[in-house]
Amino acid sequence: MHLLFIVKAVDNEPQGILLISSVLKQAGHQVSLVVATEEDPVEAALRLRPDVVGFTVYTGPHTWYLELNQRIRAQLPGVFSIFGGPHPTFFPEMIEQEGVDGVCLGEGEYATLDLMNALERDGQDSTEPGLRLTDPAIPNWWFKIDGEIVRNALRPLLTGDELDALPFSDRELLYAAHDQSRRTKIKPFITGRGCPYDCAFCFNKAYSDLYGGHGRRYRRRSPDNVLQELEAVTSQHDVRFVLFMDDTFILQDKWLNEFMSRYKAEITLNGGPVPFWCQVRANLVTDEKIALFKESGCKSVSFGIEAGNDRLRNVILNRNMSREEILGAAEILRRHDIAFMTNNMLGLPTGNLGTDFETLELNAQCRPAYANVFLFQPYPKTALGEWAYQHGWMRGTFDDLSGSVSDDTVINFGSEQEKRQIENLQKLFALGVEFPWLLPVIRLLIRLPSNQLFWLIYKVWKGWAIKNRMFPFKMAPREYLDSALYYMRIRSQ
Repeated sequence: MHLLFIVKAVDNEPQGILLISSVLKQAGHQVSLVVATEEDPVEAALRLRPDVVGFTVYTGPHTWYLELNQRIRAQLPGVFSIFGGPHPTFFPEMIEQEGVDGVCLGEGEYATLDLMNALERDGQDSTEPGLRLTDPAIPNWWFKIDGEIVRNALRPLLTGDELDALPFSDRELLYAAHDQSRRTKIKPFITGRGCPYDCAFCFNKAYSDLYGGHGRRYRRRSPDNVLQELEAVTSQHDVRFVLFMDDTFILQDKWLNEFMSRYKAEITLNGGPVPFWCQVRANLVTDEKIALFKESGCKSVSFGIEAGNDRLRNVILNRNMSREEILGAAEILRRHDIAFMTNNMLGLPTGNLGTDFETLELNAQCRPAYANVFLFQPYPKTALGEWAYQHGWMRGTFDDLSGSVSDDTVINFGSEQEKRQIENLQKLFALGVEFPWLLPVIRLLIRLPSNQLFWLIYKVWKGWAIKNRMFPFKMAPREYLDSALYYMRIRSQ
């Protein structure tokens, strides 16, 4: 059986798709990938003639994928269309949409394998184009068969040992379809799944509730398994920087001690460990842990401040983190010469322009290498997203979300003028953190209409700071230009 995955654009490597591909290929199936920025997906589908076409979708861009699926099915009426990812996991009702044959809830590796095996076993319908699915009892899947909806239960979450048993991500699938991903010398890795925290803006709490005890919430691969993948990738590609994409890499002291001691000895470049970045949590940052990170090759980390206002951060966002813990983490990281980026949100429900400037001021006290900031998006099934919708803080419905965290806000504020100022502040926020003396000027500038100059300032400063401060490794001038041009293009999609 042949499954064609289609993605709209590539920002980070789509690890979910790449893992599913490895599992399917291991079982003898064929997998292809098309990136819409590189090739017209309808023309590619006609060229490849897959049995199944698959999409991994988030809320917002899901409407683009549904429309694309309709266009593909108009040309290939017999293709079997499946959707997975966050949106169908929390909104499996999208199975009712025209042209959708199946939606996958939760983890997709073995669920997709079971589906492909079943379709291969049941074969082609002899009277009509398309595949038959005679036994749709496949956990994690909802199907539409002859107009009837089949709703299957979830299978348990994969354990740490089962994560170890998965084949490594099929990066070559991506590199064949997307040359920029192949060329980049920064490679991402994921050591575990899940998060033990209940931040109100995040899907992790809803995901845990969805599974309702069907497996442990936080699971991690063994150090040995992660190191084997690192060795495989660094031996095949010119890797200058490693990204650990876990939501909270800093968890589990025993795991960290074993992994770090081996990483610095086994994953090396020019006589030292390959430099890496990871995501930490401010209240877990200690001198001992950061000294261990530094010794093992850590050059930079990120952590969430989210909001400078204590009520917004701890009551609305449920971060349970004090200003003292945030400022203390920043001081420790600076003391160990580890660059750090902060993550923040503007336009929060019950907040206003004044509380957003509180966020800027707290960031300025921390003095990060870069202050990353987004416009809050009330994603469905997150605690804060649902609350914002139910209490009238949201304009329109969840279908109106653009998927962009830097274009506009859908949160209701006192006036259109305040809404525009918050959107403009998002573009100028990082400069205000870097140069606090600019704040009087920024307060005046954000009153102007939205414009491309603010967008350009935001993109250029972010690109420069991340490349030169967060991921500082040498690049040839042509590599630097190539990377910069791709960054500007992909971030403007």
